[in-house]
Amino acid sequence: MDKDIIVDEKEGPSQAQAAGATIEISGIKSVRFPDKKLETISRVVVERLLSYFVDQDRPCPSVVIREAKNPSDSLSLNDYLGKENSQIVEMKVDEGTFSLSANEDKKSFQVRVFKFFAPRMAKSKISLVAHRREVTDNPLQTYIPEFGEEFFEPGPDQDLAKGRNFVIKAYVFGDYLNDNVSLERGEFRFQTDTDLLNGISQTDIEQKAAEIAQSAVGAEIAERKKRKEVRIAEYVTNDAPWHRILAKEVDFSALPMRPSNQDIELHLQKKKYEQEITTRAQVTALLKSENPDELGEKISQLIEKISDTSKNDLIHYVSMRKCVLELFSKSLEIGAEGKHKSEGDVHDIIMPRKKDSEELNYDAHNLWILDERLNFTSYVSSDKPLQSSRDRTDITVYNRRVAYRGDNEASNPITIFEFKKPQRDDFADPSSKEDPVQQIIRYVNQIREGKFKTPTGRDILVNDTTPFYGYVVCDLTKKVKDWLQKEKNFTPMPDGLGWFNWFGNISLYMEVVSWTKLLRDAEMRNKIFFNKLGID
Repeated sequence: MDKDIIVDEKEGPSQAQAAGATIEISGIKSVRFPDKKLETISRVVVERLLSYFVDQDRPCPSVVIREAKNPSDSLSLNDYLGKENSQIVEMKVDEGTFSLSANEDKKSFQVRVFKFFAPRMAKSKISLVAHRREVTDNPLQTYIPEFGEEFFEPGPDQDLAKGRNFVIKAYVFGDYLNDNVSLERGEFRFQTDTDLLNGISQTDIEQKAAEIAQSAVGAEIAERKKRKEVRIAEYVTNDAPWHRILAKEVDFSALPMRPSNQDIELHLQKKKYEQEITTRAQVTALLKSENPDELGEKISQLIEKISDTSKNDLIHYVSMRKCVLELFSKSLEIGAEGKHKSEGDVHDIIMPRKKDSEELNYDAHNLWILDERLNFTSYVSSDKPLQSSRDRTDITVYNRRVAYRGDNEASNPITIFEFKKPQRDDFADPSSKEDPVQQIIRYVNQIREGKFKTPTGRDILVNDTTPFYGYVVCDLTKKVKDWLQKEKNFTPMPDGLGWFNWFGNISLYMEVVSWTKLLRDAEMRNKIFFNKLGID
């Protein structure tokens, strides 16, 4: 008995002249209703039970709210939607119905769109209704990101000061919803996404309803989409010009209303990857094709797609080079404290110290600043001593050495770089133990004598005819120039920014070049690419 809903039930003839019920609301918590006025309570109740009040087939019973202390002060919820300055207003739509196919059977749905002023809800939503009860609600921005923020309606005579914010709520009705709701009306029996059994999923219904809701605020949604397009175009133009071709083919409608650079880049990278997978599959299928008639046209189409992808990658690569050269140029300037960067700081831009090509990815260095050939070498060691069977004293903390070569064959040259801090010239002092010219000569002799292996234990293959190239990069102060000419017997280059010498006995060609020349030559080699991209 204690589990019955109605206890001590008694039946008998009624003397009442009209049907109805009286409900008393008491003990309202302040946290839920900070404003307990009739207007606030009425709005909240109508908002929650709106599907009952707007049902066109079954009129809602009269619902009146009044205060016990002041019975004459009352509000009819049935009239709430129609009164002036109502907080809930139905919006007109051009076409408020749509149909979907459920296993070859057409199902019709009706959508009614309302704007909620001063809403409790934070987002615009879609609500599916069954038997006049709101069963589910999901954010409209799931389908159209431009619903992610509130809308604004100016006051009378376009007075912005008297305007109000509002959100949209679209209610969906239909027999399909009534027939597929659970007994408790807490959920539907069809699937959220693809539904093979019933034929229509919740996503199918909400997608169509979102399109109708969009038509109710079409001008504002169109303006928001336009702003998003401008935002994306600015990012591609200013920060990612390598995506120009791809951006013309990509649908950005799923991006947030105000996408960040990361949102845009991730979306483009995803589409790029999808295109590459598709193109690879098409190439594979084409190579397996036994129909010669289709080869010509398909090959042309595939080559065009591959070329577009390659262009994007090349634009990206060249743009990154310009950024690196700007950073490199900045590193050669005097800092705020009036000092130049150390050779280590400059060195790290070209290639991180204490690393070699066994530890770094192909594109994790900028050795092309020194020489384009370094991009195609099989082994590079940066400020990292090579293993010696006798000693490892050839590299000190101040020696910023980079050695490289092509395939590890005796006929291929080995190149060694020594970096010196900008404006530093004390290595030219008679008492200096850091003579970079002598350091390179000593290092060449030790390699020729077979004293060194790579850090992974690989032999460095050389013979008597293996050519060596040595480069010292430093600032050519007057002291350094005098030192090179009078003590090292070097010859000046025509541009005055470098010196060279040939050590025939050990097949070593050596240059001493300034940081200015290194930067200028790198900029000159890449200038034509920057110019073609319009980023010079």
